[in-house]
Amino acid sequence: MKKIFNTYTSALAALFLVASCAPKEQDYEVLNSTADFGKYVAIGNSLSAGFADGGLYLEGQKVAFPNLIAAQMQQIGGGSFTSPFFSESQANGSGYLRLAALTNGVPTTENVTTNLAIRGMSPGNTPLYTKYEGTEINNLGVPGMRLDMAFAPRVGSAAGNPYFERLLVGNDTETTYFGYSTTKQHTFFSFWLGNNDVLGYAMNGAVRTGSTTTLTEAGMFTALYNNYITALTAQQQKGVVATIPDVTSIPYFTTITQAQLAEGVRQATQGQATNVLIRTKTTVRPATPEDYFFLTLPREHLGRDTYNGVPLFGISPNNPIPDNMVLDKDEVEEVRARVNQFNAVIKQAAESKGLALVDMHDFLNKVKAGIVYNGVPINSQFIRGNAFSLDGVHLTPIGNAIVANQFIEAINQKFNASIPRVDVTQYSGVRMPN
Repeated sequence: MKKIFNTYTSALAALFLVASCAPKEQDYEVLNSTADFGKYVAIGNSLSAGFADGGLYLEGQKVAFPNLIAAQMQQIGGGSFTSPFFSESQANGSGYLRLAALTNGVPTTENVTTNLAIRGMSPGNTPLYTKYEGTEINNLGVPGMRLDMAFAPRVGSAAGNPYFERLLVGNDTETTYFGYSTTKQHTFFSFWLGNNDVLGYAMNGAVRTGSTTTLTEAGMFTALYNNYITALTAQQQKGVVATIPDVTSIPYFTTITQAQLAEGVRQATQGQATNVLIRTKTTVRPATPEDYFFLTLPREHLGRDTYNGVPLFGISPNNPIPDNMVLDKDEVEEVRARVNQFNAVIKQAAESKGLALVDMHDFLNKVKAGIVYNGVPINSQFIRGNAFSLDGVHLTPIGNAIVANQFIEAINQKFNASIPRVDVTQYSGVRMPN
């Protein structure tokens, strides 16, 4: 989904947007399910792990949507479900962002840096996290995991993905995530990989700077995805898979608009400049409303300051907003086309293997427009939209609860199950400052 070590900055909070409705909570009649929930495992990336607010920490882990699904499964006889939680003494895990103030709609965030679960540094000077030493786990979500990387050796090494490395025993560096996640003797699975095969590229402005910022080729994605699902269903196990969202459905890409930037430049230059200039793959040009700017954009420098040693940031042809800070309209179309290709693969795999399908692409586009879910207004606006956390990518507790219900409803429909829905009113959005 991103370079997993990024620290996210804040952006202006937007107003509420409320529209449409979702079903009310209801009791389920106990049915004769065709799926066995005796041993449920969740395979995925940061969304499955409970990553939120730019970090992985205990509070977020506890409300990860697979944990919520498992708790509801247990009400109808499902098995136990173990997650690789950080300890209470190291509850802040990797560290994360919290909202320190919200003044006239403008947020101020701060980094939480106490009670971390960091045991040292990697050869690349990135954190290594305290090894998980509990029993075998069911929530296998690993922040930063891509479908292509799931098949690569040494991803779990000290030089690889630290969130995967903390789950492996001792100095095991050769186990692939694919091998790790397909040998758990599961009876049921959820599978939501593939987001990072698009999102890392999009969040770097469609600039390839390494393996985490590459756009996976459609042919490779097809082969790997089908290989994975074939392995997970080798013993006729049932499961649920999810489609990949449109990147423009999340506030990381939608909070800062071209119109806001142009107004900021106008004020900064006392009307001498009104256009924001961006660098694309081929030229420098004025930004348009069809270009998407990142939540992390240092817009306080626009039109005012020297940035990277060059004056007039964002308004001079010699110092435009760089390519890796904006997803221009042509790159948006490229990414959307690849997402559509990936989602066609996912839907075909679900149909051919008899799996439940959650169309998160469609659902998060509805959230972007605004819904009311069980009386709670939900949209994709930053901070006040309830669904997304302070990093603009990952879910709040209530966002996780709603996503859990999307999975539950798909499972119930496909497998004649009676898993009760999560009461989303028991979960919060972004925590406001005291």
